[in-house]
Amino acid sequence: MKKQDKTLPLTLLGATVLMIIGSVAGYIIIASKETADNLPVGAEVVPKDAMMTISVSSNPGQWEKLQQFGTPESQTAFKNLLGQLRDRFLTTYGYNYQRDIQPWVGEEIMIALLRKQTLEAANSTTPDSPPPPPAQQATVVILPIANPVKAKQILDQPRSLEKGQLVKRTYRGIEITETEGVPNQDISAAALGNQYLVITDSQTSINQAIDIYKGDQSLAKVPGYTEAIDKLETSSPFGLVYVNIPVAAAYSSSKSITPVSEENLKQLEDNQGVAASVNLVPEGINLKAISWLKPNSQKKFTVENRAMEMLNRIPGNALMMVSGSNLQKMWSDYVKNAAANPVAPINPDTLRKAVKNTTNMNLDEDFLKWMAGEYSLSLLPIPKSKDELNKFAAGFVFMVKASDRRAAEESLKKLDEAMKNQEFEVGEAVASGEPVVKWTSPFGGFTVIRGWLNGNVAFFTLGGSVENQILPAPTTSMVESAVLQKSLPPESESFNGNFFLDISGSFNPQNLSIPQLPPNQKVWIDGMESIGVTSIVSSNRTTQYDVFVKLKKQETK
Repeated sequence: MKKQDKTLPLTLLGATVLMIIGSVAGYIIIASKETADNLPVGAEVVPKDAMMTISVSSNPGQWEKLQQFGTPESQTAFKNLLGQLRDRFLTTYGYNYQRDIQPWVGEEIMIALLRKQTLEAANSTTPDSPPPPPAQQATVVILPIANPVKAKQILDQPRSLEKGQLVKRTYRGIEITETEGVPNQDISAAALGNQYLVITDSQTSINQAIDIYKGDQSLAKVPGYTEAIDKLETSSPFGLVYVNIPVAAAYSSSKSITPVSEENLKQLEDNQGVAASVNLVPEGINLKAISWLKPNSQKKFTVENRAMEMLNRIPGNALMMVSGSNLQKMWSDYVKNAAANPVAPINPDTLRKAVKNTTNMNLDEDFLKWMAGEYSLSLLPIPKSKDELNKFAAGFVFMVKASDRRAAEESLKKLDEAMKNQEFEVGEAVASGEPVVKWTSPFGGFTVIRGWLNGNVAFFTLGGSVENQILPAPTTSMVESAVLQKSLPPESESFNGNFFLDISGSFNPQNLSIPQLPPNQKVWIDGMESIGVTSIVSSNRTTQYDVFVKLKKQETK
């Protein structure tokens, strides 16, 4: 439930799709082909190495549901965005979506983002070479034709451009209409049989779409793609998304301030992709996703779904929480992939050095060695009646189930001594009738409480005094969270991990003093209430995710 401009709201992506489709095009009817029923419309004319595809419903009823969500400000921003796209892709060419596109278009529309380098002649590379990082991307929009007669009737009508002109050319027997003399807008369009109208911003990509239509390798041939889409099968989803992980990572790296080396990008070649279905529900968005590895990959997932206890130990008022089955394994996987991840939040070596410099202890040998059990990190608010609210509005709680209690106690005693050497006051204390160890910083700036819960679970608190919320057990737990419950698959009782974020509470300056987001990001965050994510490793090559995003609703007048 899942940074930079790393993510835009799915609603924004959907809107982009619907507006791009208005690009001017000529139309011709040729012989038809059959479409695979279990694939998104257009998958058979999208390149196999597409970086990303988004299929979105063209059903007006779905878009009416979408308009119920958000704040007045986010709705205004959304409408402004639609207006900009409408003016750029429709009005400029004399088209109106409701009048000229909606009467004939099918039930869903696909947009594909391609690496431009794959469209041009490239230097020879080995089969396992990572994709070249592109400087730009090409966009391909596929409009399914549900009413060929109506489409021909509308699109054959002559149109005049405000700037430039329309020209025609033929490629492999298919007529292509293109703009000429329109500044910064090179649009190409072609009809593929009576099935699709394809619109692109690249002459080469329209040729490639035709090549694929004529028999070249398409997205439908990506290993595991069809199976993933089958597993996501839902009734009338608002959207379907697919991301080619190695290609997307190369693109992200090319846009990053600190690009990833080709050697490190090659580490991601075992990954194939992630696909997700998006559904609008009364309270927000339900998203089901699946990620998978290539069939010949050396890498394999460990099927370990043991995150069962932590949700019961975390108080239900948590502002944020993340939990998992095995901290030791999670860290090992993170270390292997961090170098190839252009947006990895923590450098493993930097963290190791920080632990060594602060405590003179080894992160891997002294700590992670006994942490092969369930874990969680949560942020708990402090009730406003507490005196400490003036100093801390919330406190962190870290919990981990020790796989070796004796080794854990030895390491924690060494850690106590290390903190004494850092001039912390370290001593025994009592919290909610339970024995704990308390560290107090030299100038009383903050405290750390550590201790044990039943079941060999070690815990640490940092910041505000929140230990009484988990000792001996929380009054209400995250198991009772309505948002998180909506992300828990009913057919499973154990999970690989969970994530929850109370967006409204966390980004409220009255609750937490965190840096405010830029206005262009804050407007979208303000439209959300919370998010819950659950992951399950379903096989040694696939992981499934269930996500629920609760959105604010427009007040009915």
